[in-house]
Amino acid sequence: MKKLTSFAIATALVTQLAACGTILHPERKGQRGGNIDPAIAILDGIGLLFFLIPGLIAFAIDFSNGTIYLPGGSAQLTPAEMDALVVDNTIDRNEVAKMIAARSGQTIDDATSQTMEIRRL
Repeated sequence: MKKLTSFAIATALVTQLAACGTILHPERKGQRGGNIDPAIAILDGIGLLFFLIPGLIAFAIDFSNGTIYLPGGSAQLTPAEMDALVVDNTIDRNEVAKMIAARSGQTIDDATSQTMEIRRL
């Protein structure tokens, strides 16, 4: 029983040392700033509550890796790219989908996407 308890505590400490954001969202490594992910902050805070030093280390690792930040960002289009999106004074949804896929590697779903009218300056 003593070995099992020691193993459980050691596993908990090693998990906290690795940091929650780094384990749960390794794709976020390298982000610099942005909005903090409340779920990761709460998980790191729980580690801070139960184990002070590993909790501090978890926060430090997540901030230094950038994994505590929510993904996000924005993109700007050049005038030529804007012109490529407009066909007969309407935005071509297929061209938008292609541009998003080319820039982000993500596809968009018509069921969950929204379009809004924008005015060109």
